[in-house]
Order: sequence, then C-alpha cells, then structure tokens
Amino acid sequence: MAKGHRSQIKRDRNENQKEKRPSAKLSYARVSVQKACFVLDAIRGKDVNTALGILAYNPRYASRVIEKLLKSAVANAENNNGMDVSKLYVAECFANDAPTMKRVHPRAQGRAYRILKRMSHITVVLDEK
Repeated sequence: MAKGHRSQIKRDRNENQKEKRPSAKLSYARVSVQKACFVLDAIRGKDVNTALGILAYNPRYASRVIEKLLKSAVANAENNNGMDVSKLYVAECFANDAPTMKRVHPRAQGRAYRILKRMSHITVVLDEK
C-alpha cells in the first residue's frame, strides 16, 4: 500500500506523467480546423527558423496566428526550460475543434440560412534535437 494521503499520491503521480516538452496553446482561434491544418502540415517536423520562414511568407490568415503561437512556444522553451533555440524543432502541431458560433443569414421569401463560424484550439509542441 502506498504511503501518504490520497491527494498527495495523485499529485506525485501527475507530476511524473507531466509533459516535459515546451509547448504553447491557443484556444478559440477564429480559424477553422481545416484551414489551420494546411499551415500546420507545412511546418510539422521542421526546425524553428525554417518554420518561422515558412510562416512569414505563407499568404494564409492562419499562418499569422500560428507564427505568434510558435514564437510563444520558443520563448517558453528558452525562459522556462532553458533550452537552446538553435536546436529546437516542431515536434507536434495540431488543431482541434472548438465551439462553433451559429449565425443566421436572411434569405428570400422569409427564409433564414444558418452560417457556422468555426473556431479551433491550436497546439504547438517543440523538442530539442
């Protein structure tokens, strides 16, 4: 039987399972998952300088959002984990569904069509080579 209080045992277990890689997450980004994934697929597995170069010259709206997120992840790695920026690369990056805003668009003869304004949660995880 483990020693200590149940909450202390859980705290210790969660501390051991905690993710050690630096990351950054943007919740409720006003871009759809499909459009964000086009940009994320382009930078996955690349080193940070190459990924920032790709994002700087990508014309999509999502690339501006992801560029800020990647810079945030790099700052987290440098300041919180003490990692060397030149050795960092994009280990994981993905977008998940967020709640969808539902809007109504008036149409002919009193009808109303629904407009779905999709959002996403975008996550970027870095690692050292």
